[in-house]
Amino acid sequence: MDMGEILARITERREELKLSEQALALQSGMSKDGIRNWRRRFEAGDDNAGANVSSISKVASTLGVSELWLLHGIGESKTPTISIAGKVGAGSQVPVFDAYEKGDGPQVECPPGIGPHGVVAVEVEGDSMEPVYSAGDLLFYSRNGHDSVPDDVVGYKCVCEDADGMGWVKQVKAGDEPGLFHLISLNPTGANMWNVRLKWAARVRLHWPAEFARKK
Repeated sequence: MDMGEILARITERREELKLSEQALALQSGMSKDGIRNWRRRFEAGDDNAGANVSSISKVASTLGVSELWLLHGIGESKTPTISIAGKVGAGSQVPVFDAYEKGDGPQVECPPGIGPHGVVAVEVEGDSMEPVYSAGDLLFYSRNGHDSVPDDVVGYKCVCEDADGMGWVKQVKAGDEPGLFHLISLNPTGANMWNVRLKWAARVRLHWPAEFARKK
């Protein structure tokens, strides 16, 4: 691999995203000086600069580009996309369309720091989640199972679907009986829901304000 060209492509994409070298390194699981150290070692004559395919792949994911393009300049530097599964509300019921398996719904460009594999987005509808989330914002999540409520979602903000097929974004807490859950509103004035049976729930991995979303 040509580390000089890789570093040039990293800089090109990083500047498009207005992302600093330190932020890119940290979001890619490196020390804050990781990218800078690559550059310094390459300029000092180390052809590979201490980089490997695994670390470069993580940088590609953070930058939202293909590993093939970052490594070899092959193909276009198009950002991968993530499916928008549907819409969710907090105060009023909103039917949820779950495109987790098919992935054939509308798409949004993959945000920096989130890989496209197994990740889905939903769009917030209405103003019932203010001030935490606003109408048009996108919430990204991944599912551990098609119909399950994993133990690790309890206590966190989640995208979830109830037994009636309605989608919500709430804080999920354990209910009064096994299999039931309390759904706590993100809006202090909103209504909580008690002892709800859920089809599935998934923690919100990333919140992207509407003005940053590039839909396709």
